[in-house]
Amino acid sequence: MLYFYSGTDREKARAEMGKTIKRVSGKGVSVVRITDVNTAHDLRSALQGAGMFGESRAIVLEGLSGNEEMFENMLASLEKMGKSEETFFIFEEKLNAETRKTIEKYAEKSERYDAPKQKERTSIFSLANALKRADKKALWVGYQRELMQGNAPEAIHGVLFWGVKQMILAARENSAERIRAAKLVAELAELPHEARRNNMPLEYALERFVLSIA
Repeated sequence: MLYFYSGTDREKARAEMGKTIKRVSGKGVSVVRITDVNTAHDLRSALQGAGMFGESRAIVLEGLSGNEEMFENMLASLEKMGKSEETFFIFEEKLNAETRKTIEKYAEKSERYDAPKQKERTSIFSLANALKRADKKALWVGYQRELMQGNAPEAIHGVLFWGVKQMILAARENSAERIRAAKLVAELAELPHEARRNNMPLEYALERFVLSIA
């Protein structure tokens, strides 16, 4: 079964998706989250099924449009996800009409939440802007606010990763800003893998990242 959430009001869309995830993810159901900072191999593994132990899973695919290879693989698997006994969730902020229609064709439920322009800027860019300014206090406060609002650490990580990619695109070649942004991209890309290796919740790994900002 496939659920599709989208829209520029990321907070509202994620909150509603989170409610549905909580509702369908009862006892014994593990939640697997894949974002564009994962690898294509991670996505393929998630799509292959529960594996030899047959554990029940809810699979959340968030922001994969930021990775062309992963997004194409996801789109090619829509029919499979729609017919699966496992529950899949897709969240994308902005998609063209044709792609949206394609996903909706296979989704059991589709919900879209678009924010007013000013709210959109505040909700989407406040964390990214704080990171760009190296404003540790604002970044910390914003991070805690996102957690209190129920946003998953994986989703917050995705916002930060998106923000530093925008920093790279906006910075001049070989400038200090671009060098700093490239370093942040590398750190954020490695963060989920490092957290798993150290058996550390991503929430705490992100806290350490935020506190390391200078």
